[in-house]
Amino acid sequence: MKALLELFLVFAKIGSITFGGGYAMLPILERELVQKRAWTTSAAILEYYTIAQVTPGIIAVNVATIIGYNRCGVPGGIIATLGFALPSLTMIVIIAQTLRNFADMPVVQHCFNGIRLAVGALILDTVCKLVKNLRNKELPLLKNIIILIIFMASFALSLMFNANPVIIVLSAGLCGFVFLGNRVPTPFSK
Repeated sequence: MKALLELFLVFAKIGSITFGGGYAMLPILERELVQKRAWTTSAAILEYYTIAQVTPGIIAVNVATIIGYNRCGVPGGIIATLGFALPSLTMIVIIAQTLRNFADMPVVQHCFNGIRLAVGALILDTVCKLVKNLRNKELPLLKNIIILIIFMASFALSLMFNANPVIIVLSAGLCGFVFLGNRVPTPFSK
């Protein structure tokens, strides 16, 4: 019971201070779950994000569910999800009630522009840290040329050809399966 309460409180904290979507959650997850509590690794968080992106639903909620499940099984997945979603839901209801009166004000628009830039900077910083960690030790498999080719092909299809994300994800998954087989650890392995 103590572990479930701690899980709920940690994800309630993360849910209450995350602004900007699933990717904005990366630096907070890194700090709270990897550095402070050692519940997981940076490499595992990348795996969770991969799974969360290809499953239906909100990325951040899916990541909370996966981490909660890994910590405490099915009850942990439910509690982490509730912990993450409850503060956001509460804030959205409050903000929606007050913001509609102020949303068109130039000062509010400028604030949102500043927040978007800050979230972008946090995401870029986290991506740089994750790549550095992966290069150093956590996933030596990423040095594999096949993974680099799959990444570059996916990026090119998205950027240059505006390909459908479903096709990109399914193709990358198929290529990973065909060329890498079962050598890649799963995010559900404990």
